[in-house]
Amino acid sequence: MLLKKLEEVEIRFLKLEESLSDSEVHKNPAAYQKLAKEHSGLAPLMAKYRRYKSLYNQESENKELLEDPDPQIRELAKSEIESLKEQLSQIEEEIRLLLLPKDPNDEKNTFLEIRAGTGGEEAALFVADLFRMYSKLAEIMGWKVEIMSEHPTGMGGYKEIIALIEGQGAYSKLKYESGVHRVQRVPATEAQGRLHTSAVTVAVLPEAEDVDIVIDPEEIRVDVFRSSGPGGQSVNTTDSAIRVTHLPTGLVVSCQDEKSQHKNKAKALKVLRARLLDLKVKEQQDKISEDRKNQVGSGDRSERIRTYNFPQNRLTDHRIGLTLYHLDTIMEGNLAEVIDPLTTHYQAEQLKAGQ
Repeated sequence: MLLKKLEEVEIRFLKLEESLSDSEVHKNPAAYQKLAKEHSGLAPLMAKYRRYKSLYNQESENKELLEDPDPQIRELAKSEIESLKEQLSQIEEEIRLLLLPKDPNDEKNTFLEIRAGTGGEEAALFVADLFRMYSKLAEIMGWKVEIMSEHPTGMGGYKEIIALIEGQGAYSKLKYESGVHRVQRVPATEAQGRLHTSAVTVAVLPEAEDVDIVIDPEEIRVDVFRSSGPGGQSVNTTDSAIRVTHLPTGLVVSCQDEKSQHKNKAKALKVLRARLLDLKVKEQQDKISEDRKNQVGSGDRSERIRTYNFPQNRLTDHRIGLTLYHLDTIMEGNLAEVIDPLTTHYQAEQLKAGQ
């Protein structure tokens, strides 16, 4: 079954190579770009498949040598076959992963929304800490971070902060960060030195393109008001802040970071479009059987996914039972040890679900 699928992919790959060398195709840049993108997407799989075929042929040749009259040659062939079997098993697993259906949103930019939950000012301060952590990760990955909306508190925290993260693979790396993040530490404001537990919620939404979500101007209400900063003080003397309400769903987005009313409206509509796409995806997921949702993970934001314990320098991801004891370096944006095992786990779940 697997080999038959790979043979079909190889036929398609060879046809693409043929098309890309056609001078007529070069005259249409859009068509050429589309074919080139598909070709580059299949190239890693083809490289693995060709390596698999090479190893398989070597195994067959060595099996023939098992009949050789020379015992030394038979022994060498037997040893070689064992090594080849291991390599074939590993490359087969890698091929299965490459054949998994691609998430169409993986290469998109992403909106990161972090909100304070239980814990008052301490939760708001942790929102700021998490935003700094993800910003540091973005710096490491070479992504660009643009704040779309923020509601700061008087002590350096945030009730809510929304940012657009632009860069290759941003959504694919961050999509498993959605959920409730719990923090355990002694707040700076705590005179008795008691450990507090607070929580914040993180939402990761792929940026919606105009073709993904079309917003009917008749279905939105736009309200204009004066921007305010921490404690309610006015930061603008003009009515430039924007609140956009999507009437059919009741979704509300407000933006007051820019001095220009038009810029604030454009930012608010970007966020609204991403939330509407997220809603659309959720509706599609709800149609999938509960059993399959459990197998591949629902990514429900109401789930407590992670605990950050500062006194013990410990991070625990509850979904996969991962515990690491260098929280300090993780908070500096070094999240590979957290993100990579999550990706591997959910890929394994997808493979199981597909069997």
